Amino acid sequence: MTDATITHPDALRAGQDFRFPNGARVGIIFNIAFEGWSPGQVPGIGPMGNVLKPGFHDSNAESWARYGATRGIWRALEVAARNDIRTSVMTNGVLAEFWPDTVRAVHRAGHEIVAHSYGMDVIPVYLDEAGQRENIRRNTGLIGDLTGEAPRGWISPRGTGSPIHSRLLAEAGYLHHGDCNDDDLPYLLREQGAEIVAIPLIMDVNDLPSSIRYGNSGRVMLEQFQDAFDALRERETRPVMLDVTIHTHVYGRPAGAWVFDEIMRQVKAATDVWHGTRLEAAEHLLANRGSLTATPHG
Repeated sequence: MTDATITHPDALRAGQDFRFPNGARVGIIFNIAFEGWSPGQVPGIGPMGNVLKPGFHDSNAESWARYGATRGIWRALEVAARNDIRTSVMTNGVLAEFWPDTVRAVHRAGHEIVAHSYGMDVIPVYLDEAGQRENIRRNTGLIGDLTGEAPRGWISPRGTGSPIHSRLLAEAGYLHHGDCNDDDLPYLLREQGAEIVAIPLIMDVNDLPSSIRYGNSGRVMLEQFQDAFDALRERETRPVMLDVTIHTHVYGRPAGAWVFDEIMRQVKAATDVWHGTRLEAAEHLLANRGSLTATPHG
């Protein structure tokens, strides 16, 4: 990629007076990462501590990840339904191909489907511009044709797009993406006549690093959320957002799903907090774009 293809977008960010719907200063978004890999590909990580030698197929990691589609997504949907909470479900295009009834069920349940690349192994920054455009087109079509509604949001695997990916998503009609981690709030990106809402993918309460990378129990993640939630409500004075994210192949399992359930219960009981989908957050920001302020970006 040459420097000529990389531009520096304008960022319009929310100020201290920004509020979420219903006048809430604190916003919570529940994310479900429903992930799949391209045929023949497997996760680079798994539950076993000893990594296989290079060049050998890791059937253990492959089977571990497949749990998300066979059991984990259904348990996560059950937890969300029990708490009457709509979530944003990151969904790879490959799942629309091989698990179409499951993806339809996610959509029918009223959750937002967020495009998550074709497979977790397809990371935009590894693709040239033509490849990125094709990956966007392919995923939009697979999900849109299956559910009857094209996704409006995108999050790349590991939250990593490319220097031009925001613009390509905007040109393809996407309203928001989560390939950023540089704010506590959604903000508006404008580049070469295109604009898109950037909603940071906040990693502070996320089962995969907590459980798989650091080996914590589910109770530790619950305590991480409770400490953060108390700080947001009692110590912070500015508007702020927090993501709560589980992966269907990690805390879609009984040993972890209860944490998602308990966090939802606590958020529902807090009357001073807004919770909703990433799409709802993006639409709300755009409805209040007159209060946004230009800041350096890039």
